[in-house]
Amino acid sequence: MTRGDGIFDANVAATYDSLHGGSDTADVARMVDVLEWLAAGGAALEFAIGTGRVALPLAARGVRVAGIEISAAMAAVLAGKPGGAAIDVALGDMTQTRVPGAFALVYLVYNTLDNLTTQEAQVACFENAARHLAPGGRFVVETLVPPLQKIPFGENAVVSEQSDGHRCVDTFDVVTQAYASHHTWDGKPPLTVPFRYAWPAELDLMARIAGMKREARWADWARGPFTATSTRHVSVWRKTSGLGGGGKAV
Repeated sequence: MTRGDGIFDANVAATYDSLHGGSDTADVARMVDVLEWLAAGGAALEFAIGTGRVALPLAARGVRVAGIEISAAMAAVLAGKPGGAAIDVALGDMTQTRVPGAFALVYLVYNTLDNLTTQEAQVACFENAARHLAPGGRFVVETLVPPLQKIPFGENAVVSEQSDGHRCVDTFDVVTQAYASHHTWDGKPPLTVPFRYAWPAELDLMARIAGMKREARWADWARGPFTATSTRHVSVWRKTSGLGGGGKAV
């Protein structure tokens, strides 16, 4: 399953940046540093480019950036920002939509891989990334480590966010690897968003199916070491065919 304007509609798109932080945050700056380094002077393609919170600052560094986005509303917000009209965005599903050209870097950030709610769709995403990569190109994914250690044995829910007027409870099915975020707000209708989690080792296997091999895994965009207590990871896989003598990420 994928989702477009059904969840990321005009109302969500209009408030997305204010709710999820702007492109001048320290974490986004570190992210852009790493993506620019990994692109190594080549072109970059962002899956689920959204409102351009990452693509625009990366393009401002001189990296040629294109994107795929399933939500027309999110893409419209990007197009309306300064510099947004210069970024080519293909409307469609990141598991199958094609963009012309070969890229040095394809990236997918902010847990967005989990928006694909079947293993089959997640594998297809890796395969589509590989199709867009030049030989030796890199696919980067930032996503969460399933927080199952926080849930008592036999239970299936954890409060992931609680602030003035907003509460989010995540529920997990450890048999199917499905989970959902249940949001409630004061004075607004509740919203449930379905996801599928995948363990880092499972993603390595998806990459291998797609013809890529893991090159690096970090706990964050500061490239801290990934450990048993890391809550998220930034993973880099490299297209193995025609790898050549390019540099290795560390």
